Amino acid sequence: MARLKIAAVVTEYRKYSHAQHIVDRFLYGYGWNGRHHHPPMDLVSLYTDQVPEGDASRARAKEIPPLRIYPTVAEALTLGGEKLAVDGVLLIGEHGDYPTNEKGQRLYPRYELFQQIVDVFRHSGKSVPVFNDKHLSWNWDWAKEMVQTSRDMGFALMAGSSLPVSRRIPPVEMPAGAEVEEAMSVALGGPDSYDFHALETLQTMVERRRGGETGVVAMHALKGDAVWDAMDSGSWEGGGWDPRLFEACLCRSQTLSSPRPGFSHVLPSAKEVRQLRRNPVAYRFEYADGLKATILIGDGLVRDFNFAARLKSRREPLSTLMFLPYYDLQNFFSPLVNHIETLFLTGKSPYPIERTLLTTGLTAAGVESLFQGQKRIATPHLQISYQPTHDSTYWRT
Repeated sequence: MARLKIAAVVTEYRKYSHAQHIVDRFLYGYGWNGRHHHPPMDLVSLYTDQVPEGDASRARAKEIPPLRIYPTVAEALTLGGEKLAVDGVLLIGEHGDYPTNEKGQRLYPRYELFQQIVDVFRHSGKSVPVFNDKHLSWNWDWAKEMVQTSRDMGFALMAGSSLPVSRRIPPVEMPAGAEVEEAMSVALGGPDSYDFHALETLQTMVERRRGGETGVVAMHALKGDAVWDAMDSGSWEGGGWDPRLFEACLCRSQTLSSPRPGFSHVLPSAKEVRQLRRNPVAYRFEYADGLKATILIGDGLVRDFNFAARLKSRREPLSTLMFLPYYDLQNFFSPLVNHIETLFLTGKSPYPIERTLLTTGLTAAGVESLFQGQKRIATPHLQISYQPTHDSTYWRT
């Protein structure tokens, strides 16, 4: 059987960019199950939208002869010919020098690059699976169109971040059919960036609840002092969140900052959380089936991604850490690449694209709520229903 040929369409390819972490694993392999695994396919073509200082793509092409860099997306997919000549496409529109809009959204051209990819599909009369890194687009209408295009043209579309497939400490799963009353994710970063990762952390867990996913009906984003007022309220009903879930998230973190000189690990008080957490942002959102959820992001308190939920059947919260190991290696990209291989080999996404469509919409809704002055907004467009896969896709080995 002939080896599959893969094309990569990226915004930039430098050290620590998502393109480097993903494409390098296709080119050189990666550690997997105690051995060095080489994907059973060849990455043969590459389009880079930008070539920054420190670009690594040209050196990779010289080192690995099958890899060739093309000046256009179309040529990368046709290998310089007239028709589609590859069996799968990596679309990695993350990092690069792109403008931001008045809402603070980085205008990565994922949608524009996606359109150039599907133009080749249409011209060729056939299509192949596509992986889109992170959220689908900063623009909700475009994201929805991307998913609909994949359905109309009949090709598998996989998207999202590494958080749903990373290791977990402890390696727990949300029990299938659990009655989840409230959930929370505490993480680092800011809006239109790491908020997406925190949302993916939460969504990959709660989608397994009773009835499956039913979508989100409202979003309320808070920042600055409004976050502390919410925390002080002591409950969702009071305008905040369950403090037991917040504590459970902090106690799963492996990067919790110490609030006191001379100590390396102390559970911070509410006052100390205020001192540690810089630029706090909270998204409080309500699901169609009544589930309440919060993500709390910012800098200074933790530097990882933690989850906790209150289940009707348990006295104590269910909690875990989505583990992101050593920064330089960033091996949390390895399970993501492994699932992308499955996409290309089977022609089916290992998990529902609807999850990423929902987290894409939640990211945009959080940004919009902040832009509207921290106003609670209805989200009827996010009543997205789907069923999770029977087996979870997180990295166990």
